[in-house]
Amino acid sequence: MFTSRSGKNYLIPFILIASLYLLWGSAHGLLDVLNKQFQGTFNMSKAESGFIQFSTYIGYFIIAIPAGLLLNKVGYKRGIISGLSLFALGAFAFIPAAFFHTPIYFLIALFIIACGLCIIETAAHPYATSMGSESSSAQRINLAAAFNGVGWILGPLIGGALIFGAEQGDNMAIAKPYIFVGLAVLLVGLALFFIKLPEINPTEGEEQLQKPATSIWSHKNLIFAIIAQFMYVGAQTGIFSFFINYVTELDTSLTNLQASRLLSFGGMGLFLVGRLSSVGLMKVMKPSTLLALFGSLSVLCMLVVIFSLGTVSVYALYLSFFLMSIMFPTIFALGVRGLGEHTKKASSYIIMSLIGGAIFPVVMGLIGEQSMALGFILPLFAFVYITGFAWSQRRY
Repeated sequence: MFTSRSGKNYLIPFILIASLYLLWGSAHGLLDVLNKQFQGTFNMSKAESGFIQFSTYIGYFIIAIPAGLLLNKVGYKRGIISGLSLFALGAFAFIPAAFFHTPIYFLIALFIIACGLCIIETAAHPYATSMGSESSSAQRINLAAAFNGVGWILGPLIGGALIFGAEQGDNMAIAKPYIFVGLAVLLVGLALFFIKLPEINPTEGEEQLQKPATSIWSHKNLIFAIIAQFMYVGAQTGIFSFFINYVTELDTSLTNLQASRLLSFGGMGLFLVGRLSSVGLMKVMKPSTLLALFGSLSVLCMLVVIFSLGTVSVYALYLSFFLMSIMFPTIFALGVRGLGEHTKKASSYIIMSLIGGAIFPVVMGLIGEQSMALGFILPLFAFVYITGFAWSQRRY
């Protein structure tokens, strides 16, 4: 899985890149705790708290193309270190933000973090897909994404304990988890600085599905993948963001801290299990077929969630975490398949589509202001498109 046709082995570099998935998974997992906390601390509506995700994912949209240009100029390693530096800067910016009783400074800090994450992800995804044969690229990126799943568990777990479990009036409560994340980012950045990483040529030893074209937009499959990623990230972000709202509305006896633990161990736990199992499943089933199957089941889950059938709906919401686990890495791998020299540029365009995560939570909050269940109509439509995209890929 980690050996290219030319005989190079990329196992050690792959492990280092996989650690980056863990870091940004933790950062994104913290957002889902902040969403509920801001509603109480700053008296925000559900739609207004959605601007936490907006300030994050708008950073991806703005920085994606500059990130691609940066990688082309300085290479993967320097690009990743630049992204980690911004990541750490944004994390530590939570310290001064904690002394102002206004959300704007936290939103600015989240935007800075997002700019760093955008650079890291633009590099890490094509890097992971290129570390071996193209036939196993979807398996490889799903394996790396499993580390991301661990981060999604740690984020709500640590954030819930430090934020929801803090004493009343503790101004530093929101900043504490980000201080830990910032320190971890600095350590990984230092390690990468002193360790040699190979500069991978995406075309090395591989045949391209299509000959290089004058315009990247002649690859229609990339366009469909960008739309699918927009839909997926929007659906994922909305579901993760309003999980606590949904379960506490269905069961009013649940506290926010208890709900954050359900999110961490239940939802994110299944998310991790899904990513780990996907590597084995893709050995016996085409990635596109598996994506189509999981997309179809996600549509059914959202229907059950919308109808608010009590415990059954909560289980359906849990199951959707498992089903979503393979979607981002698989859509990405299918989108850049066979692009060869266009891979870095294509990666930046797919990362731009993460702006779906900025739009969906705000709209879901507006729709679900009175009943959160209604807001899940948006992920329902997203999964319908993803299923269609997956079926269109089965011919490759």
